Amino acid sequence: MRIVIASDHAGFRYKNLIRDALRQQGYDVTDFGTNSPNPVDYPVVIRPAAEAVARGEFDRGIILGGSGNGEAIVANRVRGVRAAVCWNTESARLGRAHNNANVLSLGERLVTEEEALAIVDIYLNTSFDGGRHLKRIQQIDQSEPKA
Repeated sequence: MRIVIASDHAGFRYKNLIRDALRQQGYDVTDFGTNSPNPVDYPVVIRPAAEAVARGEFDRGIILGGSGNGEAIVANRVRGVRAAVCWNTESARLGRAHNNANVLSLGERLVTEEEALAIVDIYLNTSFDGGRHLKRIQQIDQSEPKA
């Protein structure tokens, strides 16, 4: 599975932690930055990662910030992206199973390292249920922004 990962300064530490853990597990991970804990405007690093997922260059995306909310908002402005802000393993499982989220958004200030790694594991290893949820995904796709 090809994964893109990106963060602003507030998610920098967890981005590196998650990137390294996934590489150790054999995932193909590309890091879109940021490359330091210095302040950066999150749209500058998050939008290119989301666009790469939308183009099909990556199977999934993981984006991080302080809360993950702003990052998800940016990502969800990109046609073809369904970013879910997750704060525990159940929100990650449902984001994949019911919403077919192709981007996971995490808040470094809201979860522990252990929780973040567990959330990522569930996100990457949960399949979309399809069925009754497929109709809803199709409705979401019809109402996507034109960005």
